[in-house]
Amino acid sequence: MKIPIIDSHHHVWEQKDLDWLQGKIQPRIFGDYTSIKKDYLIDDYIDDVVDFGVEKSVYIQCNWPVDKYLDEAKFIDDCFNSSGWPNAFIGYCNLLDKDAPEMLNRLFDYPLTRGIRMQLHWHEKELYSFAHSPNIIDDPLFNKNFEYLSKHNSIFELQMFQGQKDQALRLLSRYPDVTFILQHAGMPHDLSDDSMKIWFEFMTALSEFDNLIIKLSGLGTFMNKNDPIFIRDIVNQVLRIYSSDRCMFGSNFPIEKIWCEYKDIIDAYKQATDDLEQSAKKDIFYNTASRIYRI
Repeated sequence: MKIPIIDSHHHVWEQKDLDWLQGKIQPRIFGDYTSIKKDYLIDDYIDDVVDFGVEKSVYIQCNWPVDKYLDEAKFIDDCFNSSGWPNAFIGYCNLLDKDAPEMLNRLFDYPLTRGIRMQLHWHEKELYSFAHSPNIIDDPLFNKNFEYLSKHNSIFELQMFQGQKDQALRLLSRYPDVTFILQHAGMPHDLSDDSMKIWFEFMTALSEFDNLIIKLSGLGTFMNKNDPIFIRDIVNQVLRIYSSDRCMFGSNFPIEKIWCEYKDIIDAYKQATDDLEQSAKKDIFYNTASRIYRI
């Protein structure tokens, strides 16, 4: 029995709208992205996934210039209207902006909008950091705006490192009515035994919050390759902590297109879940994303 797939984490972009695609290559944790430094439109994505059972997809914001957050929403709306893809949209809103409530209202005017991602990951290594501070979640304005977000039946795509465990726990405890989706299985990035133990403790600590879902995605980011053995290990460890109905697959395409094809990712995750019951496989590849993103 073939299981239909929902890709819960992909991006499309137009080069003219993305400042970071212009000019010189900027240092990135995923290495030299020259090969993808071009338009990646919805038809390109469909061509990449069409042969592998992907029936639906979720677009995650990909850091358009901050003043173009509505342009990104309209772009995705236009993509859906012309192609039927993607099926849900996660936008961007700066929750440190006093105008965030108005920005959220305008984002949620688009029917595909399910929530936002504001990347909160901070690390001592500058290259790994996106947030300017490890403690954004304690800012009063951030919390005022997050309270407003919580009224939208919203998803918040949570991106934090294991070293931010205490901050993540505080955020989850404050907003039980928000569905949090932990990006990239908590971003395991240091593969030493000690660090992987800390990552597992981080994942375990967060599991007490039923409103947290784990996205199994982006596992090639810090090693710059698709590694089926590593993916199997992470999937197995996550499933020791979380039930399958709290886990979902995501491709992180086209970033991972730097080092592999879509088939390689699908094959790696199918191998990683070979030993699971059919119902658990369907949760990870379809049911969880369908339920959480309401698609």
